[in-house]
Amino acid sequence: MADGLVMTTNSGFDGRSFAGSFGYGSGGGAAFLPGLQRTLRKPVQCSGIGLHCGHLVNLTLKPAPADTGIRFCRTDLNPSQAWINATWDRVSDTTLCTTVSNRHGHSVATIEHLAAALAATGIDNVVVELDAPEPPAMDGSSEPFIDLIESVGAVVQPAERLMLRILKPICVEDGEKSAALLPCERPTMDVAIDFASPAIGQQRISLVLAGMAFREELAAARTFGFAHEVAYMQSKGLARGGSLDNAVVIQDDAVINAGGLRFPDEFVRHKALDAVGDLYLAGGPFLGRYVGNQAGHKLNNMLVRAVMADASAYEWTATVGPALQATRVAAQ
Repeated sequence: MADGLVMTTNSGFDGRSFAGSFGYGSGGGAAFLPGLQRTLRKPVQCSGIGLHCGHLVNLTLKPAPADTGIRFCRTDLNPSQAWINATWDRVSDTTLCTTVSNRHGHSVATIEHLAAALAATGIDNVVVELDAPEPPAMDGSSEPFIDLIESVGAVVQPAERLMLRILKPICVEDGEKSAALLPCERPTMDVAIDFASPAIGQQRISLVLAGMAFREELAAARTFGFAHEVAYMQSKGLARGGSLDNAVVIQDDAVINAGGLRFPDEFVRHKALDAVGDLYLAGGPFLGRYVGNQAGHKLNNMLVRAVMADASAYEWTATVGPALQATRVAAQ
């Protein structure tokens, strides 16, 4: 296996910076913390090319009542068949991205970057209207969606937000790949990858999801792929909207994007970003330690399903330990 960069990042647990920047103040805890539920202050729109469909997509994020969760509405479909819940049990495909479907067979793909942005900004309830089978790719990261959400801000709702507390270790495997959730006082990501290409090599990142951690460490990390794989996918009708504008592309063991990488270890940071989005489909933020070893969307969904299948493995709770409670108080 080719030698590559190994980098570990640890972020502090400071809720005040995030609360202040997003206007939470005394309204409750910050993202990845219990408190009161939130939705958008008002609708906000964006447009862009879909990564796989390859054509212009118009997307609108709209406020939603408490306990709605994340719901997609395909405006290009018959209204009676247009609604799709973004939940772990509606995941129907994990090839290249995370796809959710409804009972009518209609789907929305590539939802993980938007889901991660919603998690990172503490948005519990939202209606996502779009006129295509996937959100716009934007730049291949979560950052444009976070910017969009922050441009309108959030409002607190009169309903308690619960966290998915992990009570015992749960692990799923697929060959040499694995993903696990372990009990932990703080929501923590520990992600490792290992690619033969020296452009990637071995990389690892570990951080606590608190304060500005996601915004500063993960949000801008873009999706990536190899040039020969992109060409093959496009020949099969996939990745038709993929370009150097919305992905990091590797050719002949080198990154060919004109601006290079945003982080020396951008690849593993994006894998962590993906996992945050996939785990948010559980129905709320998790309280535990995620450990991913060469994991992807398939293993992430398998992991959430394994947790949900074992009632002794988790609880939904607003009660937190001293470390998390201190951060919640600081964010108020």
